[in-house]
Amino acid sequence: MQIVRRTCTLRALESRDAESIARHANDRDIWLNLRDLFPHPYTVTDAEWYIGHIEGEEPPLGFGIDVNGAIVGSISLKPGTDIERVSAEIGYWVGREFWGRGIATDAVVGMTRYAFDQLKFTRVFAVPFIRNPASCRVLEKAGFVREGEMRHSAIKDGHLLDQRLYGAYADNWHP
Repeated sequence: MQIVRRTCTLRALESRDAESIARHANDRDIWLNLRDLFPHPYTVTDAEWYIGHIEGEEPPLGFGIDVNGAIVGSISLKPGTDIERVSAEIGYWVGREFWGRGIATDAVVGMTRYAFDQLKFTRVFAVPFIRNPASCRVLEKAGFVREGEMRHSAIKDGHLLDQRLYGAYADNWHP
């Protein structure tokens, strides 16, 4: 499956993508803004594990962000459970050399549209660290609404951090 966007294509990851993923993901500044499940340093072995982990998901929930035939980041959905099964959390990263080109925003719009149209979620949300204004801006440009702030809600690299909660809603989303 592929989701073709203006600046990138969201597509299934393949074993041949492991080296490109590792090259772009092995960046401390990327790691500092993601969950601890995302390793640092990030190796080819880590990329191979991730590819294997999402391979064969049905329906697909994780995609590589492809720019001109190379994977330069990834984007995924984590569905809620039980009473929150109508919602999914979106997570994404893009390699440093591709920052500032609108690629992350384009990928978020594509993945959110997929979540609403194909997977029938009613809400997609994200919780970036407040100290990461670039990611907050990506979500705002993608039509997400700032719902609030969660004070001291996360710890990363030994630091207690605040997060901002953003949501997009299937019945009222304007990317």
